[in-house]
Amino acid sequence: MRLLHTSDWHLGRSFHGVGMLDAQQGFIDQLVEFVGDENVDVVLIAGDVYDRALPGVDVVRLLDDALVRLTDAGAQVVLTSGNHDSAIRLGFASKLLERGGVHLRTRLTELDVPVLFPLDAAADGPVLAIYGIPWLEPRLVAEQLGVEAASHFEVTRAATEKIRADVTARAKAGAVHSVVLAHTFASGGISSDSERDLSIGGVGAVPLDLFDGFGYTALGHLHGRQSLSRTVRYSGSPLAYSFSEAKHRKGGWLIEADATGITAVREVQWEAPRALAVLRGTLDHLLSAGEHAWAETAYCQITLTDSQRPAQAMDKLRARFPDTLVLGFQPEGATADATTTYSTRLAAADDDLSICCGFLEHVRGRSTDDAEAAVLADALEAVRLEEVSQ
Repeated sequence: MRLLHTSDWHLGRSFHGVGMLDAQQGFIDQLVEFVGDENVDVVLIAGDVYDRALPGVDVVRLLDDALVRLTDAGAQVVLTSGNHDSAIRLGFASKLLERGGVHLRTRLTELDVPVLFPLDAAADGPVLAIYGIPWLEPRLVAEQLGVEAASHFEVTRAATEKIRADVTARAKAGAVHSVVLAHTFASGGISSDSERDLSIGGVGAVPLDLFDGFGYTALGHLHGRQSLSRTVRYSGSPLAYSFSEAKHRKGGWLIEADATGITAVREVQWEAPRALAVLRGTLDHLLSAGEHAWAETAYCQITLTDSQRPAQAMDKLRARFPDTLVLGFQPEGATADATTTYSTRLAAADDDLSICCGFLEHVRGRSTDDAEAAVLADALEAVRLEEVSQ
């Protein structure tokens, strides 16, 4: 039996103002082709199926089409909700969808209700039990789970204890091998800029030992594919959703299982629709350096290091790098004045001309020249004379 671990599709998300539905459609095309070519039996989606609780009509249609195509390709789907999803909306018609091979696990009442798959032909033979832990908001679920402290650790521990108890009970009737989907931040995971913080100060991280004893734990939330232990992994998002993911190799995990349990796990790669380039340097260097030719067709985040912010920098950069989406300015060897905040410099200004020159420098990123300072001085003097004459 083959399972494919995915998560964090974030259908409907944009990338710095650029719509991504076409790129997400491209991922789904790759996914469906892979499922057919590799004879995948079950596709796992560990939360954040949508990017928002109220997805647009075209986004819902994209998921609908994906589920139909995956089941037509011969796979069943098990998915749970993440912190970006509305569990209630995503879980709509779950009983009906189950008849078509799409198994939704978005409710607390279904924590210990697994999707069961036989691992051999015998009626009483070993089974694979797949459980889903949706995103658990501690303040909302603590009472229902019977825990006093509303923390990520306590509610996740309560959820895994319910699952562990069900596995133990089923094991009395025959061999049971378990797979758990969970959308959470597990200790040791490496995050990126595009994930929404689950809590302040990192207290939302849960220890890995909460997942001890399960055959495989398919995690969602972090967007970089990574192994936290032999049995606990993040698949990461199928597409890059921030420039901090520029070096990620997007993919998932293909899991092999038989009557003895989980036998192998291997990496799966997804082809990226566009490269991401994170460039840094002076404007002249970026516009002329041959080493950056590859970035001319990429989405670009560019940081200029010129001592003064160049005029019309974005227009000039886009002449070579048309898809420059983010432009920053960090002059090399900046003076202390350049690194202090605008409010601090404003408080230190001792006359009106300094305030005006400081404002120009703040909004343009470069200091005023002598001619500009002279114009400002004349304007201030004209205002002063008008006030005196009134």
